[in-house]
Order: sequence, then C-alpha cells, then structure tokens
Amino acid sequence: MAIETTSSLNSSDGAAPAGEKHPIHNVDSTNSDNESLGYDTKSTERLLRKIDFALIPFLALLYLLSFLDRTNIGNARLQHLETDLNMDPKSLKYNNALAIFFPFYVAAEIPSNIMMKKSRPSIWIPTIMIAWGVVCTLMGVVHNYQGLMAARVFLGIAEGGLFPGVTYYITMWYKRHECGFRMAIFFSAATAAGAFGGLLARGIGEMNGVAGRSAWSWIFIFEGLLTFVIALIAFWAMNDYPDTANFLSQGEKNEVQRRLKEDRSALDDRPQATYFWDALKDWKIWVHMFITIGIYTPLYSFSLFLPTIVKTLNYTDNMAQLMTVPPYVVACVFCISGGYLADKHKQRGIYMIGFNLLAIVGFSLLCGSAKPHVKYAGTFLAASGIYPNVPQGVAWNGNNIGGSFKRAVGIAMHVGFGNLGGVVAAYIYLPKDSPQFRTGHAILIGTLSISTILCIGMTAYLRYENSRRDRENTKAPADYTVDEKTVEMHKGDNATFFRYTV
Repeated sequence: MAIETTSSLNSSDGAAPAGEKHPIHNVDSTNSDNESLGYDTKSTERLLRKIDFALIPFLALLYLLSFLDRTNIGNARLQHLETDLNMDPKSLKYNNALAIFFPFYVAAEIPSNIMMKKSRPSIWIPTIMIAWGVVCTLMGVVHNYQGLMAARVFLGIAEGGLFPGVTYYITMWYKRHECGFRMAIFFSAATAAGAFGGLLARGIGEMNGVAGRSAWSWIFIFEGLLTFVIALIAFWAMNDYPDTANFLSQGEKNEVQRRLKEDRSALDDRPQATYFWDALKDWKIWVHMFITIGIYTPLYSFSLFLPTIVKTLNYTDNMAQLMTVPPYVVACVFCISGGYLADKHKQRGIYMIGFNLLAIVGFSLLCGSAKPHVKYAGTFLAASGIYPNVPQGVAWNGNNIGGSFKRAVGIAMHVGFGNLGGVVAAYIYLPKDSPQFRTGHAILIGTLSISTILCIGMTAYLRYENSRRDRENTKAPADYTVDEKTVEMHKGDNATFFRYTV
C-alpha cells in the first residue's frame, strides 16, 4: 500500500489552498450562527453520523480496492507467478517488482492532489481509479518480467493520488480533532484488503486453467475489473464539498461550514515561501519522518510478504491464502479502536508507543521461535501494532504544525519519506533467508525500536513545552482575543497560544 499523503492535510484547520474557492468562505456568518442555535450536542452528533454514513464507508471501499490492487502480487506469487514469468525464485526479480512501485507512487502524490483541487473530488478520484483498474487488469496478461515491471510502474503512478486526495477531502468535512477517527476507519480498509485479498485469492485459485490462464492472472484481472466497476459508480456516488452535498439540507450545510470556520486556527493560512522553509527547518517534522519510516517499512514488509511467511509455516498454497485473513481482521479492530480512543483523549504519543511495542513483541515471536503456532501468533501482534500507527502518525504530526501551508509541506515530508520505506521493505525478506527469515524480522524489530525511542522523546518534549508555555504566559489559550491572536498569526506553532497534542 503506499500510504500516502502530501499536501493533503493543508486544510485540517479549515483553510483553503491557494487559488481554491473554499466552501466555508461562502457562508454568511450571521445566518450560519442563527442556524447553529438549533444544534445542541445531540443534534451535532446526529449530523456527524449522517455525514459519516454518507462518506466514510464508500471512501473506505475505495482504499480497500487501492490496497488490494497494489498488494495482490503477494497472493499471485503463491499461484506460480514467478514460474510462469520465468523469474528465478532465488533471484531478486520479485523484490524488484515490489520496489519499483513506490518511487513512482510517491512522485505522483502532489501532482495528483493539485489536479484534484483544480477539478473536483467526484471527477478526479474516479478518474485515477479507472486508470489503476485498467493497469491492474493488464497485469493479468503480461508474459514476462519486463512487462510486470512496467505494469507496476504505471500502477504506482495511477494509485499515488488516492490517499492524499481522500485525506484532504475528509478535512473539508470535519473538525481537526474529528479527523483522526475517520482517518482510522478509512485506513482500516488496508487491513480489510489484506483479509479480503486472501479470501478472494483462495476462491480465484479454483480458476486455474480457465481460458488457458493461470490463477495468478485471474487474480489481477478480476480485481482490476472490480475496481473499474466501482470507479464508474463513484462518478455518481461521491459528493464534492458540504455546500453542494445532495444528502444535506440547507441548514445542515450551513452548520457544517460554520463548524469548520469555528475550528479554523487564527494562524496565517497564506502560501508564503517563508512557511515552506519553516517546515524544512523544523526539527520536529524531521523526527516524525524517521518515526514514520520506522513504521512504514514493517507495514509494507508485512503486507507484501505475509502470504510468503505463512506459506513457510507448513501450509499448502490454498490454505496459506486463507490463513492470512485472521491477522488482518484483528488488526482492523485495533486500528479503529485506537483511532477512536486517541481522538477521545486528544493524545497520540502514548498510543503510538504502545502499538509499536505490540508490533515489536509480534516480530520477536516470528524471529525467535521455530514453532509454527507461535510464529503465527506473532503475525497477529505485528499487524495489530503496525496498522493503527499509520493514521495515528499522520494525525499527530498534522495536529502539531501551526498554519495550513506549513502543515501541507510538513505532511508531505512526513508521508513521502515514510513511503520510501516501501522500497526498503521490498528487500527485507530475501529468498536466501527462507524459511525462517530471521534477518528480516530482526531488521524490522530494529526499525520499530528506533521509532519507539523517537516517540518517547517527542512525547516528553511536547509535554515539557506545553508546561513551559503555561508557566510563562499569564493567559490560557482560550482567553486570547481575536486581535491578540492576529498579532501572532505569523508565528505558527511558536505562537504563545498554541499548545501541542502530546
């Protein structure tokens, strides 16, 4: 999967990107304030649930298809992909086919997001879905290694825009501390893709020889066509922004926009070069980048190689496909629960530390035991620790970057660097290390350990910095007037009224 975002979170404080007409700018504040009088806590909860049901399930489905189409190569490998394409199993050709996807995936993120902003979500997102659906389908008819490599390149280019695009899209509907849980639900589709992919691959395995094609070929063709069909539906099913949503009444549209306007930071939103350089010089963002690559590397390693790892536990090819399903189901529960609790407590660091430790225990079981049932238990703990920390990390870094333009750059640095972990992950589990893969497991324990140490240090620093600002300022953040905040709007997260999410 490549996770992904770039400038996608540039509106998490309600600010519009440069040159874009932001829906909340069109709200008449008087009318919207009057509308808000009818929205107590329960009414607001009902409104949010209405938006949730209209947006999140379908967005999760889109990401499920995206993750499925990029990781199904792991399932195809068990159906003799390497043999049919004359790829020596002892060579690095399979690993190369995994790795080549990620540089192009990362490179496509920012241009794709720009195109979505210049068009509309309901046009651009279905368009790129059609593109990667076609590419995935064509992967089923390649005849050699070179064809597979070319298809993986174009798949990366086509898929690169989904995660940043949807992340930006979500921030146009919810307040800042409401996005984390929705992002967790959205990203949990990656775990669902792992589970669904295993089940689907097991069923498609029975098509081996149909129309003279191997089962691995039908995995790509069937899943690519499924994406294509859903993409056509998406042109009709997706709403763009709150002010044009056909499922909201005019009063509900006004209330959504009022809430976003209320949540907007008093920090400067203008795209100025100084904020770009501020992001590049902010050591906290760099720390988050290394926290992230320490998590994304095992994430990609796990998703791309789980079928291979499970196969070494003395299962048949078909049974191995099925046995990949339960770890993803458990990870899905942890991902959604972690997002909900972190949003509720408005804390990120302690959750990331806990999930990292859980993953370390999982990979330790895989590395240190020769017993199949112990190693299989390790896959549950590894998945349940890794997957929740992807949305947690995006939310933590984004919450602590003041000003939308600096946040856009900071999130681009964060996720782009993390996605390079996919290139590293492609070479973690090498054929020469099979069946124990101890070297690969040990490397991932190392990356997670570094990530955990950095999370501990970041949490301690942010707690200290919040306490220092409380001591040195006579006013609490809530007591600042609009004029007082305006004086410091250019300072970003260095403003005296800014407090970090720890």
